[in-house]
Amino acid sequence: MDRTGAALVELGRMLQASSYRFVTVTPATHERVLARGGEAASLEDVFGWNLPFASGLLGEAMMNVLAEAGGLVEEKGSYRARLRYATAGDLQFAHSGFPTTAQDAVFFGPDTYRFLRLLDGAISDLAARGPILLVDIGCGSGAGGIHAGRLLAPGSEIVLADINPSALQFAAANAGLAGVTSARTALSDVLTGVDGAPDVVIANPPYLVDDDERLYRHGGGALGIALAGRIVAEALDRLKPGGRLVLYTGTPIVAGADPFFQSVQGLLQLRAAHFRYEEIDPDVFGEELEKPAYGKADRIAAVGLITTKRG
Repeated sequence: MDRTGAALVELGRMLQASSYRFVTVTPATHERVLARGGEAASLEDVFGWNLPFASGLLGEAMMNVLAEAGGLVEEKGSYRARLRYATAGDLQFAHSGFPTTAQDAVFFGPDTYRFLRLLDGAISDLAARGPILLVDIGCGSGAGGIHAGRLLAPGSEIVLADINPSALQFAAANAGLAGVTSARTALSDVLTGVDGAPDVVIANPPYLVDDDERLYRHGGGALGIALAGRIVAEALDRLKPGGRLVLYTGTPIVAGADPFFQSVQGLLQLRAAHFRYEEIDPDVFGEELEKPAYGKADRIAAVGLITTKRG
């Protein structure tokens, strides 16, 4: 871990010592809250909402660590944090500041919380198997792999894989902050940069059509579902026999049909011993329906797929 990563860990520990808590929201909600204006009056205002703050609010020690983490910006006589910390249970995750407009922004939001809940039900039985290898594809902040690592048997190996170097820096720092020493990072396009056959693959990939093609948001293809389909194919190819894939993603629903499930159904019938597919939330990112790419969509649904590879 470099000095920036070490500073992210130190700052996170300072926030934990101050009982910091923040639930990260969608960009649309965040923008509405910021539109109210005002200056930060709490740590949550600074590191959750990214409101401007006066120099005396944080104290010298925290200001110095924030600067060392590359997260301090001076503007118009006040300051602003360029990064955020989200909490999920007793875990804390550093990620990009708002707005997440940069190509390499690292996002944490409501989808992350849904993904963690899906993992609770999907892999909690695996601890009895002993140490295993788990790969988190497109790890982003590392939340999925780090959370999963605490559900597995001691000695399990966690690979936090992402195509985005900024994500890997956040993920490494967040693993250190969580004390998950079995986690390592890998620069990887899906599984191309990961060696070996995993016992478990988990993924929470982007699933929207994003004109700017930001890494955390753009799912590829005409409907944003191409990357998720590729993950299903590559995971079922690389997993050990009997290995498990847990995928949280989203899909537009067009005239009542689910194009993502339609695109992977044949592969699942061929390669999976069994699978479970469900809508987790029937209506997410409704504002996207105003864009041309979703001109024929009824809604965008968050979905979960849990599948076991044939032996």
